[in-house]
Amino acid sequence: MELKSTYRTVAELSEGLYKEKGSKFIAYAIPCYSEEEAKIHLENWRKANHQARHVCYAYRFGVNQDVYRANDDGEPNNSAGIPILGQIQSFDLTNILIGVVRYFGGTKLGVGGLITAYKTAAKDALENANLIEKEIFEWIQLKFDYKDMPSIMSLVKQHNLVIHEQIFELDCQLKLNLPLHRKEILKENLSEFNSVEIQLLGIY
Repeated sequence: MELKSTYRTVAELSEGLYKEKGSKFIAYAIPCYSEEEAKIHLENWRKANHQARHVCYAYRFGVNQDVYRANDDGEPNNSAGIPILGQIQSFDLTNILIGVVRYFGGTKLGVGGLITAYKTAAKDALENANLIEKEIFEWIQLKFDYKDMPSIMSLVKQHNLVIHEQIFELDCQLKLNLPLHRKEILKENLSEFNSVEIQLLGIY
């Protein structure tokens, strides 16, 4: 199976809104890459909406869209998280978190009404979002001797690679991301230096 070289996600935070029988559903869609990151966003949304009854959410991570979760946060089973996740799937997105905050208006909506509300709020956030296609990279950590630094930096510059972290001491380290279509030749070039160790950090 050919490895995908791009994925679709949201460029930045976007919001959506749905109102029904006095209840208000505010949706937030944001780029997100891990469960730890998702917890931080959700905590921030809870603090910003401390009077809200529920903060339901869904996320999907990974190039293969294989890490996902839906949470009803106290609403009836499958009435909130699954409809939100359904919109992520419908828009074919990954590396994204959507949270929907509910302010209760005093009238129960029933399971069907809740499904519609959470789905519509999430959809509104995605329709308001700037959806982008992002290139997938292989992220690596390079370790090498200081003496090889000038030659390795020359190679990095020649191939227009972006350095994300760097340490230049007796033992040097660089964090780089390699475009998938060039990763093998680039790793081959880097491996020509005897002191180089390449550690794969992940593909995303």
